[in-house]
This record gives sequence, C-alpha cells and structure tokens, in this order.
Amino acid sequence: MPAILEPQQESFASATDRPRTFARRFLVTTARFLAVLILGAMAGGGWYLARKGFGRKWRGLVVEELHKHGVEASVRRLTLDPFRGLVAQDVRIYDYKNRENTIAEISRISLDVNYAALLQRQPFLNAIDIRNAQVTLPLPEGADPKSPHAQIKNLHAHVYFPPEQIYVSQADGIFCDIRISATGQLIKRNDYKPSKEVTPEEWQTRLAILQRFVSELSQFKFSERPHLQIKFSGDVAELENARVEGSLQTGAWQRGNYRARNLTMTGEFADQTFSIRQCELQDDLGGFNASAIWRRPVGDLQFQARSSLNLRALLESIGLSRLVSDITFLAPPRFEISGSAKLGEGQPRWQAIGHAVLDRFAYKGIPFLSANAEFSWDGERTMVRDIHVRHQSGELVGRLLDAPNDFRIDLASTIDANAFRSLAPAEMREFMNDWDWPHASNIQLSIRGSSAAAATWKGDGILQLQRGRFRTIGFNSASANAHFGDGAVTYENFRVARDEGVATGTFVYDFAHHETRLSNVVSGLRPTEAIYWIDPKLLKVVTPYKFQKPPTITTSGVYQFRGAKNTRLEINVDSAGGMDYAFLGKTLPFDRINAKLLLTDDRLQISELNGTIFSGTVRGSADISLTKNDQRYRAVMTVDHVDFPKLTDLYFKYKTAVGLMNGRYEWTGSGNEARTMNGKGEVEVRNGDVFAIPLFGPLSDILNKIMPGVGYRVARKGKMSFTIKDGVIRTSDFHVDGGTFGMVGEGSAHFLDDKIDFDVRIDASGAGAVLTPLYKIFEYKAEGSLKKPDWHPKIF
Repeated sequence: MPAILEPQQESFASATDRPRTFARRFLVTTARFLAVLILGAMAGGGWYLARKGFGRKWRGLVVEELHKHGVEASVRRLTLDPFRGLVAQDVRIYDYKNRENTIAEISRISLDVNYAALLQRQPFLNAIDIRNAQVTLPLPEGADPKSPHAQIKNLHAHVYFPPEQIYVSQADGIFCDIRISATGQLIKRNDYKPSKEVTPEEWQTRLAILQRFVSELSQFKFSERPHLQIKFSGDVAELENARVEGSLQTGAWQRGNYRARNLTMTGEFADQTFSIRQCELQDDLGGFNASAIWRRPVGDLQFQARSSLNLRALLESIGLSRLVSDITFLAPPRFEISGSAKLGEGQPRWQAIGHAVLDRFAYKGIPFLSANAEFSWDGERTMVRDIHVRHQSGELVGRLLDAPNDFRIDLASTIDANAFRSLAPAEMREFMNDWDWPHASNIQLSIRGSSAAAATWKGDGILQLQRGRFRTIGFNSASANAHFGDGAVTYENFRVARDEGVATGTFVYDFAHHETRLSNVVSGLRPTEAIYWIDPKLLKVVTPYKFQKPPTITTSGVYQFRGAKNTRLEINVDSAGGMDYAFLGKTLPFDRINAKLLLTDDRLQISELNGTIFSGTVRGSADISLTKNDQRYRAVMTVDHVDFPKLTDLYFKYKTAVGLMNGRYEWTGSGNEARTMNGKGEVEVRNGDVFAIPLFGPLSDILNKIMPGVGYRVARKGKMSFTIKDGVIRTSDFHVDGGTFGMVGEGSAHFLDDKIDFDVRIDASGAGAVLTPLYKIFEYKAEGSLKKPDWHPKIF
C-alpha cells in the first residue's frame, strides 16, 4: 500500500525566532553604525583638536590650573596629540608677582592630565613634559631688535606637581652654546602669597643685565660645549631664601685673541649667601684661582684671588686694554689680592690689599728687569708701598698715595734718568726730551698734590746727575734741590760743571705758563754753548761776541717760549780774558770788557759797556732788534787814548802812523751790512804823526819843498768830525796841527769801494802866517784809490 506523504510542518521555535533574528541583526547593524559614527566622530574630533585645538574655555582651565601650581602663563593653542596627549603651544610665562613682566616664551608643553579629576573640577594637572622646545626671554625696552636674545634651545624637561610642590626631575637645554642641566623642587603652598613685587624699573634693569650677559657670552668660542649643572630647592613664596648649587666645567675656549685651556667653577646660594667655592682658569702662561662669599642680608662681600694669567690678552678680550696699553709683558705678571666690600644702597665701600710682581716688562717702550709692590685700596684711596722697580742701570724705590684731594709720591732712583723721559707729564715731555744722561744719576723726589694731575703737584727733591747733555750741550756733572709747585719745577742752588768752569744759581721751568725764570745765575761757561740751555734761538744773539776765555755772566729774569711776549732777562757780562768782535769787516780785539744786557722779546739792549782795546778804553751802548726779518740796531761808542797805529794798521794797513786817538761815534745799521750804517762822530789824534799816514804822506813832501825841513816835522794833532752813510765817510772840518804849518780839508772816503775824493790846503800859524796869502796856491786834491791816493794841485 503506497505511503501517504503528509506536508511538512514548521516548528514552533523557528516561527518564534524569525522576528528575534531580524531585531538582532538590526541592533548589530545599528551598533556597528554607531560605533563607526562614534569612531568617525572621535577621529574627526581628534583631527580637529589636533589641528584646531580646544576653545578658550579649555585653555582657560589649563591656565587656571597652572596658576594654582605657581606658574602664571597664557596659552595661545591647546591641542590633542595621539601620542603625547594634551599639548599647550606658544606658552608665555609671566612673573607671578607682576603679569606685565614676561619671563619666557615656550613653543610646546605636554600636559599630563587626570581626566577624572578634570571632569570633577578638581586639580587635574599631574605633570608637564617639555621636549625639544625653544624658550625665548624678552629684550629690555629700547634694545636693538637685532641684538642676540636670551634663548634656551633644545629644552627637555619633566616637571611634576605633587600636592603643594613643583618637582623638576630633569631639565636640560642649550643657553648661549652652554649645556645647562637642572633638577630640584620648590614648595608651593595653597596659601601662597608672593613676596615683594618687582617694580617695572627693577624688572627692566634685570633684563638689561641679562641682555648684557648674553652679549658677553656670545663672544666666546668653545672647542667643546661647556656643561653647567644646577640643583635647587626652596619655597616659591620666598625665592630669595632658596638654595641653589651649581658647577661649570669647560674645555678650551677663546674670546678675541685670548685663549684659555679650561675653566672650572663651583658655587652655592643658601641662606641668602652666595659663595664661589672654586674658580680656576688656566691658559698657556699661567692660572687664576679665586673664591668669594656674598652675604645678601648685610651686603658683605669677601673675596680673594691669585693670578698668573696672560693679563694683557685677557683684558683686551673684555675691552679693558686701556688699563695696560702702555705695558708690554714679556713674562706673565703675578697678582695676589684679597678684600671685602659693603654692597647695598649707595656707592659700594671696598677694601682690598694685595701684592704684584712683574718680571721682564716694558713700560712705554722702556725695558725693565722686574717690579714688585704692595698695594691697598678702599674705593677712594689707593696706597702702593714697597715699590721696587729694577732697570739694567739701577733701581727705583718708593711709595704712592692717591686719595681725594691728597696725592703723594716719594721716590728714590739710581736708574738712568733717560729711562724716565717718556714718563714725564705731557706738559714737561718736551723739556725732558732735551736731556741726555748716559751715566748713572741719583734722584730723590717727594711730591704732594691734590690730584694725580701734574699741574697740582708740589714737592721737593734732590737731583745728582753725572756726565750728560742738555740740548746737545754736554756737562760733567749737575746737582740741584728741586721744588715742584703750581705747574712749575724750581731747580734751586743748582750747580753745573764743565771743563771750562761752573754755573750756579736758581732757575724755574714753568710749563704751565711756558716760561723759564732765572735768579742770580752765575756762569763761567762758554756763552755760545750755555745759551743753548736757555733757548737755542738766542745763539744768534751771542755768536758775534767771541770770548777768548769764558766770561763771568750773571743772569736774572724771565724768558718765555711758545710765543709768549713777556721775556725780560738782565745779564751782566764781565770778561777779563778778552773778547773779539767783528766790526766793519774787521775783528776788534778787546783786552777786557764788561757790560749790562737787557734781553726782551724783540730787543737786546747793551748799556754801561766798558772795555780796553789797543791800550785805550772804550765805552758804549747799543739797542739791537731781535725781531724776525728786522736786524736794525743803534749804537754809541766812545774811545780814549786808543793806540792809533794799531787801529790804522787793522783797517788800512798803515803801519807808520803814531799817536793816540780819542773819538765818539753814534750810528745805526742793519745786520752785518756795512753799507747800511748811518752815523756821525768826532775823532782826534794826539801826540802822533798824521803825515806818517800813507794817505797824507805825499803832503809831507810838498810842505818840505815849500819850506825845507818843515815837511818832515811831526804833526802832533789832528781832528775832524764826520758822517758815515752808504759806505762813505764825509768830513768838512779836517784839521791837522803841525806847529808852524798845518792842513785843513774836506771830502769823502768810500771805504767800502776803495775810493777817495778829498781836498786839503796849507794852513799857517805862528811865523808861517806871513805867507798866508800864498797858501791858496797850495790847495791839493786826492783822488783814486783810498789805499794809494793820487795827490795833485787843485788849481792846475
């Protein structure tokens, strides 16, 4: 029987599960969609927060949180980094006490945030992490924007904020090419109150100091990066009581031309006391060691240092080369100094003592073997004692005090005085350069003044000089008591010795008024050389007077130089040894002569001139111009009982004349030009034979032919008055007295051109008077050469 197939029936479970499966699928799909939507939203939000950042509200929350931890800041952007979390960008840090003062600008800071606490509005900042950030400090007001900024580069730091604390586990950055590492912690209490606020002026001062510090550091070149390590601890409310320890280690470095091998420093600030426990600097020549302590509450500073560095190169590198500009060190100088200071309001009060040793150095080009001294300084007064300066020629010892309105120097020296010429004050340098002391000298000086300026100096000294020269004129020895005062040096009771004699007296070299004052200077030296010691320009004044032996010259008065116009020197000359003087082309030999001279700026006046010449006497005076391009002079001379033959032999080579001559001559002239001479005078010859003069010799023969024997009588007296002009002697009253017969005449003699034009006639007296009418026939004329005249009758 065939099987009967019944239709299949659905189970109850399948019927009931179908709507559930759909719902589940719907829910799963919806959940997946929501998940994707949420992830997309989160991705989009993350992208937005990473790119655009959080809004002002969230930035305000971060700023407020930083404020709670003692950090006053502003945040320009707050973003979310998938790897670093919350990141604050372009953060500006302010002074907690004064928000107007910007302390630093930081590019990026990562924030470790407790989000649960954030949602519950509780302190949520656990820490901040700074990686490879740049911190820039502001410039002071008025600074050049192009000047280097105070900047920390490549800053890495991790700062924790435990309750009421700020803990820096490690901070590391580069500041002015110096690696700085810092670690420490600060207490930040909830009831924190800032200490005294910093005024804007104080803040700008601090920024200026920081900027100067940065500028100075930028001039260093390091062979390897120095490392500065800092540890600190303290209370944010009392940073002045913080404790800071630091150490600095460098390798070789250079600043300018100065090179150092290394620098090591360690220091500490604790209990408001700053101490430098170690400061060691080494260079190629030596080293430097120093330590110091500064107690801030009382303002006390104590320090000590020792140096044998390359001082000149070091000072040049920091712009203080002027301190040693005149010194050349051939070996490193050694210094030791210790002292204290009171720092606070007003000017610091310093006290320091020390010792200095210099080996092989030159000062203003003068080489010295060594020098050493002890010194002290209190900010106003400087004392240097036990000064010893050694030179190859001798040694200088002394002491110095420089105080307000009180300057003192005491020196004793046996050094070659030439070495000190360049050390003289500028006002005296020209005077000192005129001296040359090749041999040893002994100088003792005690100088007092109100300042270090030479014009204020006063003092005394003793000078003892061996052989030397002044203005190229040598002397065997010189000594004097020196006095300083009112810009002048007085050499009292000086004595200068030369081979031919000595000079003594007192003279003052006044460099303030540019003059030399002489008092009772008595000289037995050669005038042509001694005059150089007053002024070489006066050589032309004394050159015409050639003394056979040095005369005795007494001088007093004032001689001014550098264009001053108050020169007045009174000079007395007494020469017992004779003097030669050139007059009209011939040399007059005076056996003895004395005179008074008055020298002023433009004139030399000679008065009371008395002397002997050719067995007679001479008196006279003169007024000579010394003005440039003006050589005019005026003179008067009177002679008595002068040996007439010697005079005529000198000027005319007449050796047969006899008699004594009296005369007076007053004239003017210019220089040595005889043709410019213009004068007048009288001359008389007594007890002589006028006819023996070759000029009148032919007249003797004529008289003898008229009356035999008369022509050879001696003409005992002759006289005439005369004038001289343009090289011509003129007379109108020539008269010769020969007893019975004589001669009268007139005419001119051209003594420069060797010409004569002279008329004479016979003049009778006594028995010869009966022939007077015939004498008109015997008039004669001389023409031709003065030395060999041509006499002939005038009427023929």
